[in-house]
Amino acid sequence: MRGLGNEESFSSCSHGAGRTMSRTKAKSTFTVADQIRATAHVECRKDEAVIDEIPMAYKDIDKVMHAQRELVEVLHTLRQVVCVKG
Repeated sequence: MRGLGNEESFSSCSHGAGRTMSRTKAKSTFTVADQIRATAHVECRKDEAVIDEIPMAYKDIDKVMHAQRELVEVLHTLRQVVCVKG
């Protein structure tokens, strides 16, 4: 993305999507099978210890980017291919 220099936001924007649920809530809500399905296209660990990183525990990045459209211009959309945790 490219910043639009909005002075009211100190020429800043969100650095990521942010969580919609706590790590504890994610671990009690989702299963390893959910993690495997949700990360089928991503090279990552797929076990109980990383369920808290399941994509559904985070906000939808497209909605986050839309909400800050007065702060940034989206130039490219990337697709996650790897996640390293632990």
